[in-house]
Amino acid sequence: MIGYLFVALALLCGVIKGYCGKKSSGTLVHASDAMLVNTVRMAACIMIGFAILAFGGELTELAASPLLLLISAASGIATAAFVVSWLISVRRGAYMMVDVFLLIGVVFPLLACRLIYDERILPVQWLGIVLLCISGYVICTYNVSIKGKMSLGSFAVLALCALSNGMADLSQKIFVREIESGSIAVFNFYTYAFAALTLMICFFVFRRRERRTQELKRPREIIMPIIVYVGVMAICLFMNSYFKTAAAAHLDAVQIYPLSQGGAVILSMAMSAICFKERINLRCTLGVALSFVALILINLLPEYI
Repeated sequence: MIGYLFVALALLCGVIKGYCGKKSSGTLVHASDAMLVNTVRMAACIMIGFAILAFGGELTELAASPLLLLISAASGIATAAFVVSWLISVRRGAYMMVDVFLLIGVVFPLLACRLIYDERILPVQWLGIVLLCISGYVICTYNVSIKGKMSLGSFAVLALCALSNGMADLSQKIFVREIESGSIAVFNFYTYAFAALTLMICFFVFRRRERRTQELKRPREIIMPIIVYVGVMAICLFMNSYFKTAAAAHLDAVQIYPLSQGGAVILSMAMSAICFKERINLRCTLGVALSFVALILINLLPEYI
């Protein structure tokens, strides 16, 4: 039961983060803008992690093993790719479309955990996973109806968003499996340290290229108008990752990630309609209903089989 509580808390943080991200994405004109904003977010997450470790008297835990650093590096690079592609995606298209791709992307950590750790996936859960993918297709047609056909570039960014999110989720599972009694706060601290380093390098590379062809705003002019959103997003990003990693210690991947992303799709539909005035039609409602049924198949029916 505690594992599902962690998933619920992660969902709450994710929804708040998503709202702030959508509200702030309109001010980000260039790819380097998104990288700059997310570098600041990662720096804030590092400070949050350090404060948690200091308050808990765990600063000595920062003397991490090479294996923990390697897992954290993979997690950090995946996180960096995810946060940038997510911001670019929500700026280009309907908010729900991003969550749909993330929903389909959960298949990656599920299959990986099945192959690496032999985590069991029951036939009824496979059926639920198939339903999730079908619901994703249905909601894709909804996005086309309100935004028009998707460009190849938009599709590529969404695919990167889904894959990098799946890799970040998988790294959480690898951490709890491979690092015995490991500190989640330490893992998150190094994850965001590697993410910040990756984003900072990419920011300077992209900004140098963009400056050749266009005039760019100064970093302060990009950050200051959305600084409150960036701060809230940093807190929610840290807590979302923290609670999902905590859940990974209690639940199998097939229970965590479909529930987490499927729940996000359902909540996103409500938020996109209420907060962003995106039109919800029959296809969108059908897609969300299929997601709900899939979650029941994956998380509730196995208890009675």
